[in-house]
Amino acid sequence: MAIERVKEYFKQYNMEARIIELAESSATVELAAHALGCEPARIAKSLSFMVNDTPVLVICAGDVKIDNAKYKAKFATKARMLTAEQAEMLIGHAVGGVCPFGINEGVEVYLDESLKRFTTVFPACGSANSAIELTIPEMEQYSGYTEWVDVCRIRE
Repeated sequence: MAIERVKEYFKQYNMEARIIELAESSATVELAAHALGCEPARIAKSLSFMVNDTPVLVICAGDVKIDNAKYKAKFATKARMLTAEQAEMLIGHAVGGVCPFGINEGVEVYLDESLKRFTTVFPACGSANSAIELTIPEMEQYSGYTEWVDVCRIRE
């Protein structure tokens, strides 16, 4: 199970105890915000794409969506999200629990500028009812990110 991979990943940093396992679903931004008692924007959602032949995760605030023009300018390709099946196979986590922790080799992680508005954010931890509260420097440290990008815009 993917949450076990994430627990194992955080164990190397003695942080597995910080993983929050919820009694209710946190599979969507709205459900996660309700379950965690925070504003939806502070949910760090993981969007999965294929760029050339490389699976890519863009971690962004819960109140934004991909800006197609910005995405194309950054990655030189149209934004095409992975299907649920592709995400689980290529990233290593099922939709609803996708996160940048304990992922498959070869996945590139990008952190979107939309996260920088917050002191802490809540990414998932490999299951549809888990999360962890991390500071932005912790997101940088534990996500294995490639770089910060600006490929999103506030959802209208």
